[in-house]
Formats: sequence, C-alpha cells, structure tokens
Amino acid sequence: MPENVVELTSVSRSFGRVRALVDFSLAVPRGTITALLGPNGAGKTTTVRVITGGLRPDGGTVRAFGADPEIDGEMIRGRCGVVSAKPALYDRLSGWDNLLYSARLYGVEDTADIRGAAARFGIDHALDLNVGTYSTGMKTRLALARSILHDPELMLLDEPTAGLDPESARAVLELIRALAHDGKTVLLCTHLLLEAEGLADQIAIMELGRSVLQGAPGELAKRFWPHQLLVLDAEDRETLAEAKNFDGVVSFERNGHALVQMDDLARVPDLVAFLTARGVRLTRVEPRVPTLEELYFHSRGRDR
Repeated sequence: MPENVVELTSVSRSFGRVRALVDFSLAVPRGTITALLGPNGAGKTTTVRVITGGLRPDGGTVRAFGADPEIDGEMIRGRCGVVSAKPALYDRLSGWDNLLYSARLYGVEDTADIRGAAARFGIDHALDLNVGTYSTGMKTRLALARSILHDPELMLLDEPTAGLDPESARAVLELIRALAHDGKTVLLCTHLLLEAEGLADQIAIMELGRSVLQGAPGELAKRFWPHQLLVLDAEDRETLAEAKNFDGVVSFERNGHALVQMDDLARVPDLVAFLTARGVRLTRVEPRVPTLEELYFHSRGRDR
C-alpha cells in the first residue's frame, strides 16, 4: 500500500477564467489528519472533487490509493467517505431510510451496521423522523453517519461544522479525532482555524488555488519563530524595554505586553533576575507556543 493515500502533483483546474487550482501539490499520509486551510474560494472544495474524480484536472496528476481517479474513480469513491459543506439528504424520507438507501448503494446489508453508524454520531434517537424536521446539526450528524456506513479508508470532510452551534461543532471534531484514532485517513477542509488547532497532523494553507505553506504545525512554527517564545508583562509596561539589554533575548516586540524570543528558556530565571534588578515589577512570565491563527496570518502576510 502506498504511504500517501492521496498525492496531487502540480494540479491545475479552471472554471472559465477563474483558476480554482494553480500548480497545486499535496500529499496526505496514511492514518493522519490533514487540514486544508484557506478562505472561501481558496480551492479546498475543488481539491476534494478532483481526488474523488468528480472533476477532471486541466493539468498535473492526481492519485488516490495509488490509482488515477479518471480511470479507477469507482474504486476510489468506494473507499472514500465524503461529507460536503451542504450534504444532499432526502428531506421527505426518514433518517433511517436515508441511511438504508445509501447502505444498499454500497452493498451494506447488515442493519446493525446502519444503527451502529447512527449511534456513533448521536443521531440514532431521531432515525424515525423525516429529515426535513432535522436541525442543521442533526443533518450534519446524519451525513457523517452515512459517510462511514461502508467503513471507508479515507474521509473527505468539507466544512463539516458549517452552521453548527458550538456544542455540536465540538462533538463533530471529537468524532473526527476518533476516526483518525481508528486508523482512518482524514482530509478536513475548513476556513475556521480553531477547528484545525490541535487536531491536524499537518496543514496546507491555500489561497486563490495556490499552496502558501504545508507541513506539521510545530515544524512550520519553527520556520517563523526559530527561538523559544516568552510573554512578559509588568506594572509599568514601558520598563519591559529593559529586556532588550539581556544577552539571551534574540528579539523583542511590544503589543501591550512584550513578546521576546529567547535563545534558551533555561535562561528565564536569569532574565527575571536581570529585570528585577533594574526595577521592572513583572506581573507575567509565560512561555508561549504560537497558535495556528498566528501561523496562518503570518504566512499569508509573507506570501503577499
């Protein structure tokens, strides 16, 4: 089996004059969660559609499970579970009938598998109701349950928490984490950075169909902040400028409090003693890990 479940190499796709993907490359390793990040129109949905063979690229190569979607699209789609931003459900049918219909398309005959999928996503209590009466969150849970009926190896999730309340969104993200724990490979498309924070093994930041940055969040953060970060605050913030005179401080920024890069966090006690000796009354000394939001905007700003 290939190490990467999905491999896109220099893929381009246009819709008339609109270039949805421009020389875009991506590798999704087996058993990982990869997050495609970017604003609406960045090319995330188009990426999902070329992976499943729903769209033919204008150029470049696409491989899923080592196969070409244009040739082996049926096989690839049978091994994928897809949840679109606006899942197509039959509102006049019950939740059970929606799942039963999809199960038969995939050749799933055991009704216990259907109920198990519904229970996993917390929608089993509403299977007798028509889907037209479901809330947005219930419809998303039903779509997620439908996507795993055939035990797919690759989950393609396009804005799976769109329109959900915070509690439902958090539950969906925990279920995505559980799927990865079970060995599934997950490609998550989102423009909500908090969704990917602490969830994604690797990220790919997109803008206007292009790749801005790709890699593991921790490794990418080190590209922009190669030294240890430390937040400092004081009763009189003007006195924090004294930190610039300490040998272990590599960089110094002020935005209310001070954000400094240290050559070694082991020197923090020496920095505190240094500042105290110069009359700085510290109120906060805290190591800092850059957030995905900071990485996202920092990388896009640099790209521009």
